[in-house]
Amino acid sequence: MEYRVLIQSLVQVFQRRLVLYLMMFLILLIRAEYSASATAIEYSVEPISPISEPQNIDAARAALGERLFNDPRLSSDDTVSCANCHVLSAGGDDGLVHSFGVNGAEGVINSPTVYNSSLNFVQFWDGRAPTLEEQVVGPVHNPIEMASNWVQVIGKLNQDPEYVSQFRSVFSEGLTAESIKSALAEYERTLVTPDSPFDRYLKGNHTAISADAKEGYRLFKSYGCSSCHQGQSVGGNMYEKMGIFHDYFADRGNVTDADLGRFNLTREELHRYEFKVPSLRNIALTAPYFHDGSAKSLGQAVRTMGWYQLGRRIPDDDVKNIVAFLESLTGQHKDLAQ
Repeated sequence: MEYRVLIQSLVQVFQRRLVLYLMMFLILLIRAEYSASATAIEYSVEPISPISEPQNIDAARAALGERLFNDPRLSSDDTVSCANCHVLSAGGDDGLVHSFGVNGAEGVINSPTVYNSSLNFVQFWDGRAPTLEEQVVGPVHNPIEMASNWVQVIGKLNQDPEYVSQFRSVFSEGLTAESIKSALAEYERTLVTPDSPFDRYLKGNHTAISADAKEGYRLFKSYGCSSCHQGQSVGGNMYEKMGIFHDYFADRGNVTDADLGRFNLTREELHRYEFKVPSLRNIALTAPYFHDGSAKSLGQAVRTMGWYQLGRRIPDDDVKNIVAFLESLTGQHKDLAQ
């Protein structure tokens, strides 16, 4: 009789513990689902979103575009390729205030990075090219960049049997100005840099960035930087005037035609000193900054933007944290040195 009572007691204890364990398991499961849901909701309301991998890329066309990107025969004297001003291993630009073209001619504006250019709503600082295809035309024909033309370029490439064969296999029309532009644009669409530490943070990995970077992101939003720098590219999707609260150009002096921005295209006073807001992706790799290359460091760029665009003197500690956030925006690409 005593054994029976003991067995019944043990069964009851086991049942109670089993119910307790099941309840604990259900609570943990609900918490995990809630946490995942909360992360998704938090991500959906952030001004910045992770970069997506490129979709629907024509591999053969992109491979041809990569060859063209590195071919100096696109220039009149066979010395300048796209890769001269857009060094993929160094952030997609050349690290100079102004780039240099054929015969050592110096450009008039800072070369932007080619990385993530497919995410921009227009191309060039003044937005004069609506597509990547139209952007190709600019450097080829610019007298202080490649100083060439399509007749000259096609004539030289037609002398290369491998090029002729490759174009015929990829484009029904063969080697033409339009097929050159299309191939280069397709290759540039592959030059995206996903999987930055900050992207991983947005996706729920809260250890992907430092405490300084987290605080920097909070400050980036609270100061209002994200009103112009948002989306996948953290910029590149709107125009803004350089010098909203203070006269940047009066303070800097020596105003040039390149400083006039969109005004050069529209001749509308509203667009004077207005430029495409640059992407901040990989910004730690692309000094000097701004269209004029006047900021030599990220800290200087943050202070300048704070004063001229926000009307604020940003304290040193805040600058340090914002720079830490900006450094977390460096993404991944096979040609980008890490």
